Amino acid sequence: MTTAEYDFDLLVIGAGSGGVRAARTAAGQGVRVGIIEDRYWGGTCVNVGCVPKKLYSYAAHFAQDFADAAGYGWQLEKAPSFHWPQLRDARAAEIQRLNGIYNKLLDQSGVQRIHGRGRVLGPHQVAVGEQIYHAERILLATGAWPFIPDFEGADLCIDSNQIFDLAEFPQRFLVYGGGYIAVEFASIFHGLGAETTLVYRGEQVLRGFDQEVAAFTQAQIAQTGVQLALKEEITRIERQATGLLVTLSSGRQLEVDQVLCATGRRGHTEGLGLETVGIEVNAAGEIPVDDHFCTSVPSIYALGDVTGGPQLTPVALAEAMVLVHNLYSGQPSRRMDYHSIPTAVFCHPNIGTVGLSEEAARAQYPSVRVFVTEFKPMRNTLSGNPGRCMMKLIVDAASDRVVGCHVVGSDAGEIVQGIGIAVKAGLTKADFDATIGIHPTSAEELVTLRQVTRT
Repeated sequence: MTTAEYDFDLLVIGAGSGGVRAARTAAGQGVRVGIIEDRYWGGTCVNVGCVPKKLYSYAAHFAQDFADAAGYGWQLEKAPSFHWPQLRDARAAEIQRLNGIYNKLLDQSGVQRIHGRGRVLGPHQVAVGEQIYHAERILLATGAWPFIPDFEGADLCIDSNQIFDLAEFPQRFLVYGGGYIAVEFASIFHGLGAETTLVYRGEQVLRGFDQEVAAFTQAQIAQTGVQLALKEEITRIERQATGLLVTLSSGRQLEVDQVLCATGRRGHTEGLGLETVGIEVNAAGEIPVDDHFCTSVPSIYALGDVTGGPQLTPVALAEAMVLVHNLYSGQPSRRMDYHSIPTAVFCHPNIGTVGLSEEAARAQYPSVRVFVTEFKPMRNTLSGNPGRCMMKLIVDAASDRVVGCHVVGSDAGEIVQGIGIAVKAGLTKADFDATIGIHPTSAEELVTLRQVTRT
C-alpha cells in the first residue's frame, strides 16, 4: 500500500500517558493519527494510579495533622470523623473531569479516537471489533496490568484498579505485597482509619530501593500502626459471615473486610494478537524493543510500561517525545536517557529518590562516600509526633560527584524533584557544600552534611 492508501500514518493502541502524548505530538506535526482505547482514556495514571492515589494519600495525612494540631494549641470541639463516600465520589468526579480534558486535547489535536480493544492482524493492520484499520506504523502503548498470584480464594482479592471505588470502607484491611504500591495503600488505608496489616514474603519491603532507606521506611510505617506480617504468604482466603478469613503460610489466620493484592504488574498484552505477527513477549507479558522502541516487526513500535522499563508516567511521556521526534521530525535521532530518574513513593512517610542506591553505587564505583542523617523534623517537636526523617547522599569518591540522593519524610518527592536536577547535571559534593541552605527546613540538611557516615 502507498502512504495515501493507509487510514492512518500512525495508529496507537492504548490511550495512557505515553500513547496520548505520542498521538498528540505526532498529530501536531501533520501526521494522520488514530488512537484506540477500550477502558481508561488517560490510562492507569489518571484513572487508577498516580492521580487518585495521591488524592487518597492527601486525605490520609489529615488524621496525623489533626493529632499534631493539639501540640500547637488547636483544640477541636469534637473528634474528627472520616466519611468514605464523600472522598470516593469527589475523587470520581475529579477523574471524570480529567477524562474530559484528555478527550478534548486529543480531539483538538486532530487525533481520531476509537473505542474498543485493538487487535493486531498484520504489520499494518489492526482490528477493533469487526472494523479493520490500516496504518503505516502501529504503536503499542497498552501499559501494565495488576497481577494476582494463584492461591485458593484468590478471586476474593481486589487489585489496585478496584481499590478506589469500594462501596464500603474496610475497617479491617489487608495488603498482600511489599512493593511501592503495597506500602502506599497500607499507609493510605491506615491513615483513613482502617486496622491495616501488610503481608509480605520477604524480610523487608521495597526490594530494589536503597536498603537502608527501605529499612528506615519500614520501621517508620510500623511505628504509625500498620501491622507487618513478614516472611509470610497467603495460602487461602475463605468468605465467612463476618468477613474474609485469610490463612498465612505460618498457619496464622486473620479475619478482614478486604484484601488488596499488590503483588506486581505485568504487560497488558493479552488479546493484542501479537503472535499473529511473530512478536514474542517475555514471561511478564512485556514486549522487547530496541533503543528506538521498535519491536521485531519494523512497522510496529512499543513504549511505556508494556516494554518492561521504569513504570513511571514521566518516563512514558519522555519516550513518546523521543519516538515521535525520531519518526517525524526529519532531524538527527535521539535516544532516551534513563540515567538518574527521580521518583517518589507516597507511603507515610514519603520517599523521594534519584540516582543510585548505595548497593548499586558500590557495584559501579571502586570507592564511594556515604552521608546519612536521621532526625526528628522541626514540625514534630511540639506535636509529640514520634516520626523521624532521613536524608542520604551517595558520592563517587574519585570524582566527588553526587550519584544518589534519598529522602524519607514529609514532602520528600517535592524536595527530590529539585535535587534531581543537580544529580542529573553531575554536580559534586563540593557544589552541594557551597550551596546556602534554607533555614529552618529539613531539606537544608542536604547541603550541610559534612561528616562521612561510611566509605
